[in-house]
Amino acid sequence: MANGSRVLYLSYDGMTDPLGRSQVLPYLVELSAMGHDITVVSFEKPHRRSAMDHVRAICAEAGLHWNPQTYTKHPPILSTWLDIARMNAVAEHLHAERPFDLVHCRSDLPALAGLRLKRRHGLPFLFDMRGFWADERVDGGLWNLRNPLYRAVHAYFKRQERAFMRDADAVVSLTHAAEAPIASEAPGIAVDVIPCCADLALFTPPTAQERSAARASLGIPQEVRVPVYLGSMGTWYMLGEMLDAFAVQRARSPGATMLWVTPDSPDLIHAEASRRGLQPGSLVIRSATRNEVRGLLAAADYGLFFIKPAPSKVASSPVKLGELLAMDLPVLTNGGIGDVEAILRESGAGVTIDRFDPATYANALERLEGLRPDPVQAADTTRRWFDLDEGVRRYDAIYRRVSLGNRRIAPLDIR
Repeated sequence: MANGSRVLYLSYDGMTDPLGRSQVLPYLVELSAMGHDITVVSFEKPHRRSAMDHVRAICAEAGLHWNPQTYTKHPPILSTWLDIARMNAVAEHLHAERPFDLVHCRSDLPALAGLRLKRRHGLPFLFDMRGFWADERVDGGLWNLRNPLYRAVHAYFKRQERAFMRDADAVVSLTHAAEAPIASEAPGIAVDVIPCCADLALFTPPTAQERSAARASLGIPQEVRVPVYLGSMGTWYMLGEMLDAFAVQRARSPGATMLWVTPDSPDLIHAEASRRGLQPGSLVIRSATRNEVRGLLAAADYGLFFIKPAPSKVASSPVKLGELLAMDLPVLTNGGIGDVEAILRESGAGVTIDRFDPATYANALERLEGLRPDPVQAADTTRRWFDLDEGVRRYDAIYRRVSLGNRRIAPLDIR
């Protein structure tokens, strides 16, 4: 470990969350293997306690030092400030015990603690911004700016966001599309772009035999058209519009079946489907562990997801995009989301829309069925944008650069 950095990794997302297990731990495990000594502080939701032992085992095997804290949700706003105060206290204690070389902060709330360490102790600070967090809270309807309290909180975090960018020793963005807005808020800031990556060793294209077996195990006829939605629904994904697009697919392809691979309750999906006259038998809904996802995706013909368009989503990188493309599944989605349009245009493996109505869906589905992407070009694009090993290499380069005190030099570019 002498050649690596001692890193304090702060996350308000839990390692037991699906996102933590798919988009945080894989990076940290590989960075630990590259010689970095990493201590993780995360906030774990009580309803995910069943995954604690699994995550502990992963961390122990990889040599990660995990300090889980309990996430609190109520009362709104106050509970978050109490959690941040606890993060500050834990971070101070750990740094006093054995000083770190840098603090890596995943998004804005951990960056409050990271900036505090930077100002109090001169600890180099990596702001891994993950998006325009405060604006996303507004665009997603979580903070109503007509409420003076939320208006004040939003203004506070926008000021802090500029401070994070200005004072950080490195800034990571998920998208190139966010570089211009970042430059307008913090002129002169150099940015490393690292999209949400996919484990290309796990998400490999299925064989014809695997596809047939996957459909048989799910009770899906071999000959029908199968779109798939992958992941949690969350605040941003447009369930109604996705079902409307599927209804158009069913009209075009009788017997089409939509596969949902999601940890969320099927009840909401079935309720929305019923409102549209879609029968329960036209949907197959499954939850899955990370290692089970590929086997389910093998049954699909294409990926389908729509995200609410909003100015803040210019900084978003949907995790599912890389995983779907890695499995040679073309994608139907909407534009205005991060670098999605550029990636699909470059790969030739998808179609984007800018309106949500039956005529647009029908046209998009026809275009999707006519796609004949060059397999070499599509695979090369997927690898350049989404390869987990490449993402780890980029973080490793930042860690070593920041630890050596070379502030914001030579940011990496994947274009």
